[in-house]
Amino acid sequence: MRVTTETNVKTYMNYISGEWVAASTNQVVASMNPANKEEIVGYVQRSGKEDLDQAVQAAKKAQVPWRKLSGSARGEYLYKIANVLEKRIDEIAKCMTQEMGKTFPESKGETARGIAILRYYAGEGMRKVGDVIPSTDSEALMFTTRVPLGVVGLITPWNFPVAIPIWKMAPALIYGNTVIFKPAQETSVTAAKVVECFEEAGLPAGVLNFVTGSGSVIGQGIIDHPGISGISFTGSDQVGKQVAQGAVARGAKFQLEMGGKNPVIVANDADLDQAVEATISGGLRSTGQKCTATSRVIVQSEVFEEFKAKLLAKVKEIKVGDGLHAETWMGPCASENQLKTVLSYIEKGIADGATLLHGGKRIEANGLEHGFFVEPTVFENVNSEMIIAQEEIFGPVLSLIKVDAIEQALEIANDVQYGLSASIFTKNIGNMLSFINEMDAGLVRINAESAGVELQAPFGGMKQSSSGSREQGQAAIEFFTAIKTVFVKA
Repeated sequence: MRVTTETNVKTYMNYISGEWVAASTNQVVASMNPANKEEIVGYVQRSGKEDLDQAVQAAKKAQVPWRKLSGSARGEYLYKIANVLEKRIDEIAKCMTQEMGKTFPESKGETARGIAILRYYAGEGMRKVGDVIPSTDSEALMFTTRVPLGVVGLITPWNFPVAIPIWKMAPALIYGNTVIFKPAQETSVTAAKVVECFEEAGLPAGVLNFVTGSGSVIGQGIIDHPGISGISFTGSDQVGKQVAQGAVARGAKFQLEMGGKNPVIVANDADLDQAVEATISGGLRSTGQKCTATSRVIVQSEVFEEFKAKLLAKVKEIKVGDGLHAETWMGPCASENQLKTVLSYIEKGIADGATLLHGGKRIEANGLEHGFFVEPTVFENVNSEMIIAQEEIFGPVLSLIKVDAIEQALEIANDVQYGLSASIFTKNIGNMLSFINEMDAGLVRINAESAGVELQAPFGGMKQSSSGSREQGQAAIEFFTAIKTVFVKA
């Protein structure tokens, strides 16, 4: 499936109709290691519209026999894929760390999650897909069933290059759809290795098709293609709106998971050590590059100084470096562009009058000068009107906001365009209930970090974080199928 370049670095091709094929453009782009930009992880193709057309044709051809298989038969393929992925877990996790920058333990944990997702949805092939409904005609039978959309396009981001594609592919496939998979260009090598697992498990030709390339060509092509019946997208809100507009224009079904500006509320009765650990884990692991990452830390005034002191002490202990090194706790930003974005937001925070307590600079010492490393950063004296309190940074930046009451904390927590995840630390049942009832977020967690997502539970946001649908768990059937009502009379 791969050819060798003159530098002996692999070029990963498209996977269409069960074959690894060269793109029509003959163009490739290098995938660099963000911990060392001089290291090329691999080359991926910059495909054109002709390549996408071929993938859609292959998916359409494969869709009829695939949907005719029983759910349990489709599930058997997912079990086999999970087993192959498990066999290659270390290899794929290492590639993810080299290509995206997160630490190896995080990469391995994400890959293990992909395995669990595949096994979960393999079992979904045996669950019910409809209900019997009483008819007004006593001699008739009426019931519902669910049918696949057909060909679906999946557009996935670079921050979770294994888990997010799999949590879209697995339900799409188990419910009888065929797939066009376009990964983020920054992590296309990791994505190709995942697709290799589907091939090795013997998935029928055309059921999964993999096309790499730019968002402006392949991503937009998926949005516009008349042969694609549904689009599931995870990424920025700006691109998500383009997906929605294009899908609506041609009547395609769409699903969006976009940004977050996730708060953690620390009440005056909280276990501060627990809250600090969760804030650091939720906000700074994966270098803050999670849509559910903690960004705003809203702390009641009675415990603000103590919480701040404990937080800073822990942040100062964080070891930043290459994610493949065992001592590294936080890796680099995923790309030079992402590093520049994070540094620009830090500058905006200072310009708006926030107080920089720690970090805020690029790290170029101790052998890290060739990577995209930034110090874990903490601000205080932040108010809700500041840019760093409103816009998604997608980096290791925490903003501390002091409040007097839980009511004020909830008001500030909701004072953003996003509503993806949120958490609170408190022992007070009244605080918990107020948070559950009043927090405008799709995922709310009590005495736990904001970044926790479980594969068997629905996931999605409110406001500008989502199109309103939910991913993962049994909720995935709502997007990847349509309801058909059946009326039978003898």
